[in-house]
Amino acid sequence: MNKRQIEALLKDYHWMMNSIKLLRDSMEDAGEKLTAQYGIESVMPKAQGGGQSDPVAKETARREKRWNKVAQYEQKVKLIQDRIHLITDDREVEVLHWLLEGKSLRWIGKHMGLSHSHVNRIRESIVDKITVDVPDVPNVPEETDFAKATSTC
Repeated sequence: MNKRQIEALLKDYHWMMNSIKLLRDSMEDAGEKLTAQYGIESVMPKAQGGGQSDPVAKETARREKRWNKVAQYEQKVKLIQDRIHLITDDREVEVLHWLLEGKSLRWIGKHMGLSHSHVNRIRESIVDKITVDVPDVPNVPEETDFAKATSTC
């Protein structure tokens, strides 16, 4: 990930979390009020052509797209969450917390008694630390006994 992508993720984190929660809650009702036709309508010929005329199939496709969007949001949010442990400085932790809550740099500066430009420098430091390549498994030391071992093959 580059710095711009990390900055965008930090900026979008709050609304992504809210969207994930709302979409999960609303999508758990999947299938309610969607019924297939019964009786004579079920055997009648359906419209031909490029589009799908079945409202149940359309709704299923729409919901599938929304689930895919939720999965994308979750992946982005997880990327930030997996790297939070890299931030150890107290000021950086506080700024990161408020950024993830969706607060502006000016609001954070006012809250912490700092100028918004100083908060911006702290944010840049956070982005630099998060941008560093991190292994997929958090808190794993870079050098392990496995890395030093030679292959017998």
